[in-house]
Amino acid sequence: MSTIESVKLTSEDTLVILDQTLLPGEIVYRTLTTQEDVWQAIVALQVRGAPAIGIAAAYGAYVELVRHPYVTVAELRHTFANVKAYLLSSRPTAVNLAWALERLEKIVQQSWGRVEDVLQAVRAEAEAIRTEDAQVCEAIGRHTLTLLKKEDGILTHCNAGGIATAKYGTALAPLFLGNEQNYSFRVYADETRPLLQGARLTAWELQQANIDVTLICDNMASIVMQQGKINAVLVGCDRVAANGDTANKIGTSGLAILANHYGIPFYVCAPTSTIDWSCRTGADIEIEERSGKEITDSWYEQPMAPPAVKTYNPAFDVTDNALITAIITEHGIVRPAYKENLAGHLQVT
Repeated sequence: MSTIESVKLTSEDTLVILDQTLLPGEIVYRTLTTQEDVWQAIVALQVRGAPAIGIAAAYGAYVELVRHPYVTVAELRHTFANVKAYLLSSRPTAVNLAWALERLEKIVQQSWGRVEDVLQAVRAEAEAIRTEDAQVCEAIGRHTLTLLKKEDGILTHCNAGGIATAKYGTALAPLFLGNEQNYSFRVYADETRPLLQGARLTAWELQQANIDVTLICDNMASIVMQQGKINAVLVGCDRVAANGDTANKIGTSGLAILANHYGIPFYVCAPTSTIDWSCRTGADIEIEERSGKEITDSWYEQPMAPPAVKTYNPAFDVTDNALITAIITEHGIVRPAYKENLAGHLQVT
């Protein structure tokens, strides 16, 4: 697989991201030095993917903290509280954003001594979040691979690859690992309207890894299933409710309904960091709504809809747990009933 890093912290305490809005045409890295830079990069989807957003937020909080002079640790804590609140406002649906910032908050609140020592502890925790994510993704890939057979046809949606995480990805991790073991998967990638993450990012990543990939429009998923070309659907996840309902890129729930109709396994690859126990069901998950220009103007030389037409652009939808064959975390495979088995799964591990 490609070893390209989408998010990294430099020795000069700046955050460098791969600008995913320019792929596949250009590979451009951007240097972010303030919380405003990081907030804008997350909102504009220059950095995207739930794990990568969490990593960027952790690094971004540290980058902002080191910009300010402090006399006491109490002053640093006050600044961090403001930074956390600001970065949390960038995107509401992916739980990793809050999860990463809350990990840093514990370090800030529990650390004592010199200001320099607290800042180094924050930096170390941000680095740990990134390192752990790479390990988590590899484990998810290994567990998911046990559910697949050589030469399987795999359908995926949006982009859950290495550039959406620290490395490997979630839903794409088993494809990269399987490729190293000559599984010869045949992958079908939904284009994923309106931002085309499947067309621009997933197809690009799989091509980079020399994996057989065929790009299809979102509304072609039914016919490729009907024709017997799909043996499993693999998707990532931005938030898992306590009952196993999952929020992912818009269009995911429709794939789950189709897979259920055609008797095809539907697998959600989700780090345990995406489980939100405060959400009892998917109905409690806040769904981000984005600008209608993404539907009418993006990717076109001129607008492709009547002027001033009303638009509705939810960025995510919720897949009912009854449609999910299994949720795969870094600890293993979880099957229904999810309300009981997710909790038990974490207790055992």
